Amino acid sequence: MPRLFIPPLLRSYCGGKEEMIVEGTTVLEAVQSLDNEYPGVMERLCPEGKLRAGTSVTVDQNVTPRGLSQKVSSESEIHFLPAIGGG
Repeated sequence: MPRLFIPPLLRSYCGGKEEMIVEGTTVLEAVQSLDNEYPGVMERLCPEGKLRAGTSVTVDQNVTPRGLSQKVSSESEIHFLPAIGGG
């Protein structure tokens, strides 16, 4: 099952955990699995069913433009990163 790394700002909602093994074949399903364990995480990370603005997702160390629809395997690692701005 995929390993989902919990963003620092959400850890207080997840009992302080930094990561969890979750179920799912897409990033969305993995987040939903986390939300089943810790209700409310989905709304904080993906309001209105979309990845929060300014947040990127990586699967297996690759930033994915597919976001929540990105496929994951049982060996995948999922990270959420804040966008880096500047110029």
